[in-house]
Amino acid sequence: MKALFAAALVFSLGLMGCEPPMVYSTADRRQNTALSRIEGEVVITGKARGAVVLFLFDATRPPPPVGTGRPVSLTVVPRDDVFAGSNANDTGPFVARYAFSLVPPGKYTVRGFIDTNADFVPWYSVTSEVNGGDVGGAAIDVATGASRVIDVSAEQPTVVDVPVSFSDTATVTVDRPAFSESTGNPTITVTASGGNKVFDINATPLNTGIVHEGKPAFLVKAIDDNKDGVPDDTNGDGLPDVWPKIFVRKLSDLDNPLADENDVDRNGVLDANGADYEHVNPLTGTTIPADGQPDAVVLAAGIDLTDILPLVLEPGGAPKPQPTAVASLHIVMKPLAIDVSNPRAPAPLRALPKGRYALTVMQFTGQTWRVPNELAPGVSERFGLPTVASQAFVIQVP
Repeated sequence: MKALFAAALVFSLGLMGCEPPMVYSTADRRQNTALSRIEGEVVITGKARGAVVLFLFDATRPPPPVGTGRPVSLTVVPRDDVFAGSNANDTGPFVARYAFSLVPPGKYTVRGFIDTNADFVPWYSVTSEVNGGDVGGAAIDVATGASRVIDVSAEQPTVVDVPVSFSDTATVTVDRPAFSESTGNPTITVTASGGNKVFDINATPLNTGIVHEGKPAFLVKAIDDNKDGVPDDTNGDGLPDVWPKIFVRKLSDLDNPLADENDVDRNGVLDANGADYEHVNPLTGTTIPADGQPDAVVLAAGIDLTDILPLVLEPGGAPKPQPTAVASLHIVMKPLAIDVSNPRAPAPLRALPKGRYALTVMQFTGQTWRVPNELAPGVSERFGLPTVASQAFVIQVP
């Protein structure tokens, strides 16, 4: 009997060897989707040294300063893979391989930086961006000089030979714009009948734990995107648009105190189901009913330009070519809520949605800082980070 069983087993295994069965690593069909790959080389010229951090972005959701998109993936090329055997005076070029795996079909861009300070930690908003001394880089379309758009498709599942270039000319000059409210006020309350709120924010050095923002500054600069020598005025208020940009975004009322409303997973894409508010027709004042689509709610806010204009404009009114670093900004916030789920067509809301709002400063360098953040009391403990009381500042609509 045992002999017959053994013979049958060998026969069965022989059949299996000829026609192997389908084998899946998981029963989750989402993980059985065929995904693709992007790979290439980082090419570095200069004296900067450090690990190379690369981010993959959805091309339709670019990162700051062009948009507010977040990376869909990241990879790190260790310092020794790039610079092993070089001395401090070598300028390269230095070359090393990189790859993004498990990339779904779509269109992408690649950006990155050399982490010269070795202070990049991707898990927290307060440690996940470039600082002073880091060197920026990107995959560039050599024909246009713009970011290269990488098309991953079923017909081209793997895209190779995507170089990402870095040069000391792209060295970041200041740390991120870490800030605090000037008076230490933990909350500013905004009501529909309360008029504009004005307050100052100060660049605030933070050197605690893994957070190293020793020399933060606000870089003020007039915006001239069309390069016509005249400051842009996109909202038609008669005043030039300037950097930094100010965003006051509604926070979620759910368990995560730092997540944006309708973006609980913090991937930069509005959740399929979420809060939806009545809008108002700005021409007629009539109410536009909620349409069932989640909104991205911000409060109208910007910088008081009274003291800024001489710093950003030439005597003749042309934009100054270089930014000016300042230590303080005067913020003006209106009791007006806007849905920016379609950034090209911001729409005013009928009322101010109740809840908490975070304030973000975005530099023309792409560097940002947002308060409240993971250093706030009551939040920092969750992440094992130091507590900094000034980083709990929040805007409240009662």
